[in-house]
Amino acid sequence: MSQSRSIQKLLDEFERLPGIGPKSAQRIVYYLLNTSSIDASRLADAIVEVKEQVHFCPVCFNYATEELCPICADAERDQTMICVVSEPRDIGAIERTGEFRGLYHVLGGAISPIDGISPDDLTITDLLKRLTDTDITELILATNPNVEGETTAVYLARLIKPLGIRVTRLASGLPVGGDLEFADEVTLGRAIESRREL
Repeated sequence: MSQSRSIQKLLDEFERLPGIGPKSAQRIVYYLLNTSSIDASRLADAIVEVKEQVHFCPVCFNYATEELCPICADAERDQTMICVVSEPRDIGAIERTGEFRGLYHVLGGAISPIDGISPDDLTITDLLKRLTDTDITELILATNPNVEGETTAVYLARLIKPLGIRVTRLASGLPVGGDLEFADEVTLGRAIESRREL
């Protein structure tokens, strides 16, 4: 009976993960039940390790294991450009294109009044501080091409243009309503190359 409860508990935990439904959770749990204790422990250790060691970079709010994330710590990056994204996972999508060698800033979401997310809930104040403390000449707004992303981009453009910094937006080619993390590298690369001024 206790084994049944422990299996159900594990099923419930996996079902809470995004994109994992009851059948996927069941497949994962049964896989873990049939794997060795060493493999199961390795998975558990990896989860604990990532939760203990990964934090937000204090400069750009990307994920980091050192004091700064690898991008902020890389002196070879173009220090005059910042690409603004909604979430850390968007950085990986842009990096895979090989088209951008500047810095990033992660907002931690997008403006969405319906979800109760206002500009104050994002890292916009930190972004403005970076812009006044550094020699940034261009800000690329790479928020998702959906209503929330467009709202956020327009809000930021209005806020930043008076600072005399060039503000651009990724070009079309990205599907409206889509997420950057799911865009293929060619489409995303072309969007970066063809970005437009706001």
